[in-house]
Amino acid sequence: MKILIKFVCLVSVSFTLLFPLPTAAAESFRVPILLYHRFGPTVADGMTITTPVFESHMKYLHDNGYKVIPLRQLIDHYRGKAPAPAPKSVVIVEDDAHKSVYSDMLPIMRKYRYPVTIFTYPSAISNARYAMTWDQLRELKKSGLFDIQSHTYWHPNFKQERKKLTSQALDALVMTQLKKSKARLEKELGGQVDLLAWPFGIYDDYLIKKAAEAGYAATFTIERRHATASDSVMKLPRYLLVNADSGKAFSQLLEGRAVNRNVAY
Repeated sequence: MKILIKFVCLVSVSFTLLFPLPTAAAESFRVPILLYHRFGPTVADGMTITTPVFESHMKYLHDNGYKVIPLRQLIDHYRGKAPAPAPKSVVIVEDDAHKSVYSDMLPIMRKYRYPVTIFTYPSAISNARYAMTWDQLRELKKSGLFDIQSHTYWHPNFKQERKKLTSQALDALVMTQLKKSKARLEKELGGQVDLLAWPFGIYDDYLIKKAAEAGYAATFTIERRHATASDSVMKLPRYLLVNADSGKAFSQLLEGRAVNRNVAY
């Protein structure tokens, strides 16, 4: 009997060493995804952050021991392909591919060597006066710091479109927006496009299902909180930052004590 008990204990210990149980730390990570839109010398609108304030954010991360990780690394963890992010991990993203990303954000990210994911809608690139060009996006990607992902094809408001379209027409619009954006970005820039930021932060179960059908592995909202282990990879939250998120407000945000703000998207 004693020999049997010893054998069972030995097997149990060996199994634990080979297949360790997840630790509480690994299960309870909290990662803020910081969302920026545009930069400039003054606050031109609700989503403009002055360039000095943005640089102060990056300096604060650097000086206070934060680790800026690629968004892809976080998604790989949700998909079981990478370990949990370390404490004080942060992700930086930008929506819309505004031209100030090239003029203002790029030099600062080269200085700090922080990775960024840009979510863009291809209809604006090399067309809209406020947007970057395809050549500028290629330069960003070539730097090794920027990944370019989808923000649909022309940034529609799906809530408004649903009110005026039949279900069949809505299906067609949604799938065109999701597939056409993915195809154009992959054609122009190469690489894999399988991450999607919802325009205006609008999403629901129907849209999430369509995104999965179109080949997206993760989608992103603008809910103002940290991403945690309990979140669905198909609706991950992001902090939509404004210029008031500076100084103490920025440090509180990183700690998960952010003030809720109503931002006109």
